[in-house]
Amino acid sequence: MPFQQGSARTRQRTVLLVGIVVLLAALVLAVVLASLLTHGKHQDSPKMLKWKDRGTTKNLQEVILGRCYNYITERYPELGDKDCLKIWESLKDAFIYKNPCNITSEDYQPLMELASHPIPCNKSLFWSKTNDLVHRYTKSNQNFLTLEDTLLGYIADRISWCGDPSAPGINYESCPKRSECESNPSSVFWKMASKMFAEAACGVVQVMLNGSIEAGAFRSSSIFGSIEVFNLNPDKVSEVHIWLMHDIGGAQSESCSGHSIQRLKNILEERNFKIICEDNYRPVQLLQCVHNPDHTDCRLCTNST
Repeated sequence: MPFQQGSARTRQRTVLLVGIVVLLAALVLAVVLASLLTHGKHQDSPKMLKWKDRGTTKNLQEVILGRCYNYITERYPELGDKDCLKIWESLKDAFIYKNPCNITSEDYQPLMELASHPIPCNKSLFWSKTNDLVHRYTKSNQNFLTLEDTLLGYIADRISWCGDPSAPGINYESCPKRSECESNPSSVFWKMASKMFAEAACGVVQVMLNGSIEAGAFRSSSIFGSIEVFNLNPDKVSEVHIWLMHDIGGAQSESCSGHSIQRLKNILEERNFKIICEDNYRPVQLLQCVHNPDHTDCRLCTNST
């Protein structure tokens, strides 16, 4: 009888030990699997790739949300149904933990749909090499909207972002320039937003170009020259007004009869657009003269030719 009791205890201890061993093995297996899965999704690397452009803007989430809420509450309350948190999440999902040289239009499609809104006819203002002047003008004249005055452009203007396959998934040190890879987060975003902005234009549209650029006011490689001009809809747009501005005191490299402007006119005419070109559109020239009131170009506020 004592022998049988001892055997029973031995069996119980054996079963208990086997159970413990099995449990430990299961735990080890679970940890290994979790590690493999995490490693496959968010690979940790000691150093992110170094690119030539500035890295992701610090506090990017707060910047995007702040701009979004400001836009729909202060600037355009009629867009109050826009969900800023969803807009931020869709932007983040477009690039986080992704190779910054392999971004596609599909990555940004949800964001474009969430943030898009109608553009009133006769208000679309396109530009090339006139960034500062054109936005000073739209701030002083609410009758016109550039891409940067839409919700999409407003939240993204002058900020930077890109991802990295390694943790934490966002590269705050550097992002690729277009010359390093064309399918980077910024280039793909602005191409899509520009295409959508051009497609939405209706009525009379305006484009402000820089006639002081030695290489020519109209450049086929620019966003306007390569994307926007070809996505204007002749069935919706009645006329294209070209405002060819010269820097106050700067070179007058080209006028409305110049070679690059003629190329632009040819493209527009082939697409059946009516065209008006004006050198130094007076309302914009007056704005230029606010900062240069004593310059000879401003004394009579006459149009240069």
